[in-house]
Amino acid sequence: MPKRANDETLLRQAFAVAERSRAQGDHPFGAILADRDGTILMEQGNGFSAEGHDRTAHAEKLLATRAGKAFSLDVLAGATLYSSAEPCAMCAGAIYWAGIGRVVFGQTERGLKAMTGNNPENPTLDLPCAVVFAAGQRPTEVVGPLLEDEATQLQADYWASRG
Repeated sequence: MPKRANDETLLRQAFAVAERSRAQGDHPFGAILADRDGTILMEQGNGFSAEGHDRTAHAEKLLATRAGKAFSLDVLAGATLYSSAEPCAMCAGAIYWAGIGRVVFGQTERGLKAMTGNNPENPTLDLPCAVVFAAGQRPTEVVGPLLEDEATQLQADYWASRG
């Protein structure tokens, strides 16, 4: 799918959210939601620790839930969710059900799985989000991986220290 002029800038802002999440003691994942003009509507870091070690409290899922409550389907259909890592199958489902029309991500789910191994805090599924979205009834545009080296570096030190 086509990349837009501001995709890298907005994706780097999702990386900054991931860095803040880690600095606050959580997993280094971040997501932002921007409208069709690139205005940031909301941001969300990972909630694993903040939500009582909830393994389902991924940044993308939390953001999709909040967005689905806050915005109309028309707004969300034109919005883009920027994520430091490719949305997992659970998050892709939440993005789809919320009605968000576009996703841009950094690190692939496959790359994350290779990095985290069998860590019980991140039992990664190697299932591309585009496969999940393709099973739906409304289109969800996917751009990624984008800035994959930068996205991977966000995770590298953290998961190596968790080994």
